[in-house]
Amino acid sequence: MPLFPWSLCLCAALCVLPAVRADAEDASLLDGWQDVWLFRLFLNVLGYATIIIPGYFLISYFKRINYLETGRGICFPLIKTCVFGNESKTGLLDDVSTASRTESESSSSARQAFKLIFCAAGLQASYLTWGVLQERVMTRSYGATEVEGSGERFKDSQFLVFMNRILALTVSGLWCVLFKQPRHGAPMYKYSFASLSNILSSWCQYEALKYISFPTQVLAKASKVIPVMLMGKIVSHKSYEYWEYFTAALISVGVSMFLLTSSAGKHPSTVTTFSGVIILGGYIVFDSFTSNWQDNLFKYKMSSVQMMFGVNLFSCLFTVGSLLEQGAFFDSLAFMTRHSEFAFHAVLLSVCSACGQLFIFYTIAQFGAAVFTIIMTLRQAIAILLSCFLYGHAVTIVGGFGVAVVFLALFLRVYARSRMKKTGSKRVTQTPVQKV
Repeated sequence: MPLFPWSLCLCAALCVLPAVRADAEDASLLDGWQDVWLFRLFLNVLGYATIIIPGYFLISYFKRINYLETGRGICFPLIKTCVFGNESKTGLLDDVSTASRTESESSSSARQAFKLIFCAAGLQASYLTWGVLQERVMTRSYGATEVEGSGERFKDSQFLVFMNRILALTVSGLWCVLFKQPRHGAPMYKYSFASLSNILSSWCQYEALKYISFPTQVLAKASKVIPVMLMGKIVSHKSYEYWEYFTAALISVGVSMFLLTSSAGKHPSTVTTFSGVIILGGYIVFDSFTSNWQDNLFKYKMSSVQMMFGVNLFSCLFTVGSLLEQGAFFDSLAFMTRHSEFAFHAVLLSVCSACGQLFIFYTIAQFGAAVFTIIMTLRQAIAILLSCFLYGHAVTIVGGFGVAVVFLALFLRVYARSRMKKTGSKRVTQTPVQKV
């Protein structure tokens, strides 16, 4: 009988040994347990919680004491803006965007063509450069020499998110100061929800590149219409047409064809690949929530640049707080001082991200969402080709066919949506004639 516990321990050791060996192999890739993505994510969320929880209690307190009626003093305007805002909702921004688009349609065709080329070139240059730099920063080493060896990799995705957000905050703030904006109506704290999900989606986007290839990530982004539809039903109670479900199914088939036929030679560990899929799933879920929450926020009287400013303000607050609590902020700055090439890449990455957001707003205001979607879909296809050319990603014939299916489905969505809008506008214009 005394031998039973020892035999049980021996069997357990034999069962765990392969996992320990696999973990040891993965440790060479992750450089220690403290670099495991799940642990880093836990630390990040813990840092955000140290800001969110006190903020929640403060907001609850001001609402409970009815501060809007009883409050006085120098802090009253700030607290009113952050907690209560101007609760009136309006559709003024829809009228403004429609008016600007009508003005653009009435201008000369040559001027319109020039604007379209400018928007397309700006979006392509910003986001293609951003994609190439993103893969370079997250998958390649810095300071590699023949004498010293393979160099040093940058590991803190959250610092890159902070760099992107601080520059976007600066650009959007200057834009709001220089150009007239509508009177702001939403309580500032409501931006924090979209900000938190936006931070987590961006973190997942950077982190996933440690485990999967860039083409896989781009295809996953293209397939996010599926969770966006699901989140739209949950958050906004939206209904969808049959063609939307059909194209979503086509996208899922194309992505499956690409993923199941892609070679895993670059990522020898199935654990690593599985981690990449989980992180990518997190990106899609968080990003879907962000877009739907922002749709709800636009019910208030605000411009897109004001939305950009509000979301990035809370993003900077969350990320810098978490980085300082972990001690990672100064470690990342030290990495920048050691590797000037990384500093240049990080700054250029942030510039491309901020400029890209401005090009998004301008393109949608001038030409509408359909033209913008076509440009960005082409950008995704070019990004895959560019990544395969620069970084040597192998794509099989079946995988290439899957990519083609995905982009065919995306173009079908754009075509069907534009037809639906034209049909709707014809019905609207014909209705007064029938009444007469």
